[in-house]
Amino acid sequence: MSDQLSLGWAEVDCTPDRKAELCGQYYQRVSTGLHSRLKAVAFAVEQGGEQAVFVSLDVVNFPESFQHELQRRAAAIPGLDSSKIVLNAIHTHSAPPVANFREWWKSDPEAITADEYAEFLLGRLVEVVKAAWDSRRPGSVARAFASARVGHCRRAVYADGAAEMYGDTGRDDFLGMEGGEDSGVELLFTYGADGEPTGVVVNVACPSQVMEATHKISSDFMGRLRELLKQRFGDGFNTLCQVSAAGCQSPRDLTRNYRGEPDFWHEDGVEAMALRLFEAVDKTSPQPRAQPVLKHVIKRLELPRRRVSYPEWQAAAKEIARLEAIQGSEAAYRDFCRDVRANEGAGPGPYDSKLHHFVLIENQKAVLRRYEDQTAAPTVGMDLHVVRFGDAVFASNPFELYLDFGAQMKARSPAAQTFLVQLSCGSLGYLPSARAEQLGGYGGLVINGQVGSDGGKMLVDATLATIKELFP
Repeated sequence: MSDQLSLGWAEVDCTPDRKAELCGQYYQRVSTGLHSRLKAVAFAVEQGGEQAVFVSLDVVNFPESFQHELQRRAAAIPGLDSSKIVLNAIHTHSAPPVANFREWWKSDPEAITADEYAEFLLGRLVEVVKAAWDSRRPGSVARAFASARVGHCRRAVYADGAAEMYGDTGRDDFLGMEGGEDSGVELLFTYGADGEPTGVVVNVACPSQVMEATHKISSDFMGRLRELLKQRFGDGFNTLCQVSAAGCQSPRDLTRNYRGEPDFWHEDGVEAMALRLFEAVDKTSPQPRAQPVLKHVIKRLELPRRRVSYPEWQAAAKEIARLEAIQGSEAAYRDFCRDVRANEGAGPGPYDSKLHHFVLIENQKAVLRRYEDQTAAPTVGMDLHVVRFGDAVFASNPFELYLDFGAQMKARSPAAQTFLVQLSCGSLGYLPSARAEQLGGYGGLVINGQVGSDGGKMLVDATLATIKELFP
């Protein structure tokens, strides 16, 4: 069995051929046009019988069952251990869902359904995995590190002890942002036997969602980055994009209130952000390295589900009665949609208020649902993939993982470079820091994710223990 490193790349178009409901917001958006095409990019690697296939997908997220179905279908590919497929989402809010997203949406009969898109997408993913696997050739990899101003904390904190996602930072009681930001760009370049670059993995702590509140299908700044790198290195060059721990991050610097740069809610922000990343990638000059050690470990973790207490359940039931007495759910939803549409033409987003009467009712209903089913499902399962490339390592998680947990893993990792990949191998919602749980607000509420900060600590420890197993 050869110790030669073999690498393969492939890319496939995943843009639907008709209009789509765009996934990611509380309110319904049906596409009215195309900003940029959706893609899936696969990177296959094998050495000495060990293997991994990384696949990046231009969607907001996907359930674990979607990854498992891909693995089941890809099992027919000769020589491939399909359990070693690691799928991740770039978290664009401008692509169709692959599972039913909002129960209160009224489906557009002309739009592709979630089930139809999932089936279409699975076919394309099997195709791109096979193409990458079959194209494996001897090559080498080289890690690199750059920096770019991309992600910023999006949760504003106020003097009353509350936090609000995309909160108004111009208020007199604004104290500062809840967390920090990570300007690091983790890079892994690949080269053919002739030493020519064939592709790059780009890992950045920010979701690809400048266009999140528009009505256009878009792969956002990560899609544009792929195009720019093809222009630089040639049409055969491939770019696989990953989002690091970034559950509290967005492309917008809220403390500057959109002064001196694009507001990063519209198309001009896509170009500006892609150029920042392109320059970061282009200015690095890594050297190909010989034969790095490749190891791939998969573990099944069971994390404690974030629970609703009995007093919280009681309070939610009372609050629903109070809110419904003021205005019922159906009328509140009509007002919510009307208010969103009125706001859409008024400068930067967000256009939906997470404090709207309708949202408050839905939040309380979600608290009741969590209380009712949490005893039957006290833990949440997830697949953890850890892949070592020489002195670098990749580690997956299925969360919108707050930056704090990413910082803990990167700081304590024995690897020279640590690539964390969120919204990978499934999607379990936000995993907030302890501070976010205390301050509340969207992204920190119990109903915004399946696991809380205590489970986040367990995830950090389990991930680091697995990494250390690969670096004895």
